[in-house]
Amino acid sequence: MSRMKIRLVLADDHPALLSGIKHDLAVVPTLEVIGEAADSGQLVKILGSQPCDVLITDYAMPGGEYGDGLTLLSYLRRTWPALKIVVYTTIENPAIAREIAKLGVHSVLGKTHDTSHLISAVHAVYAGATYFRATQREAEDALPGHALAKNPRTLTLSTRETEVIRLFVSGMSVSEIADRLHRTKQTISAQKTRAMRKLGIDRDADLFRFAYESGLAVTTDGSRQES
Repeated sequence: MSRMKIRLVLADDHPALLSGIKHDLAVVPTLEVIGEAADSGQLVKILGSQPCDVLITDYAMPGGEYGDGLTLLSYLRRTWPALKIVVYTTIENPAIAREIAKLGVHSVLGKTHDTSHLISAVHAVYAGATYFRATQREAEDALPGHALAKNPRTLTLSTRETEVIRLFVSGMSVSEIADRLHRTKQTISAQKTRAMRKLGIDRDADLFRFAYESGLAVTTDGSRQES
C-alpha cells in the first residue's frame, strides 16, 4: 500500500457532526477530505466530479435527490463499484448492517464509537478488508465471515513486532513509528520486515488486509491498539 493520502468524501445531514469528523480526520497524515455533502444529491455531484477512494456516509439522510439508506447505497454500488464505503450511523441494528453488507458495502460503524474506530475503518476498507461494528456488542455479528477472530499466525510475532504492525496499519509511517517508540527508523523497518516474513506476507496491501481481517489491528476488546 502506498503512503499517498487516502481521498475521502464525507456525507452527513448534521453540519456540526460533519465538521467534527472533518476536524478529527484532518490530523491523520494519511487522510485527505476532498468533499463534504449534506444530502444524496450533493454527494452524487461530488463523486461524479472528482476521484474518491473512500466515502464515509450516514445511513439516514432524508430529502436528497437520490434518497438515502439502502436505496442510496445500492445506487452508489452500481454507479461506482470500486468506491470503498464506510456507513457511519446512529442506527445500531445488526439486521440493517447485514443488509448493508449484502450490497457489498465494506464497513458499518456506529456513531457511538470513538473517531479512532472510524480512522481504522477507513484504512481497513482502503486496504481491501472489511470493518463491521454496528454496535458495541456486534463487532463480529454483522455478517458471517467477517469476524475479527485472532489468526494463529499472529502468535509467532514478538510483542514489539505486533506493536509496530498495529501502528503501521493505523496509518503511521515507519519514521513516525520510530519517533513514537523512540527507536531508529532502521530498527522499526527491520521489525516490520521480520513480522511480514513470519506472517508470509510480501506486500503492504496484503499486510493491511491481513491485519484487519485477523484482528491484529485491534485489541481484544475491539479498540485500536495504542502504545
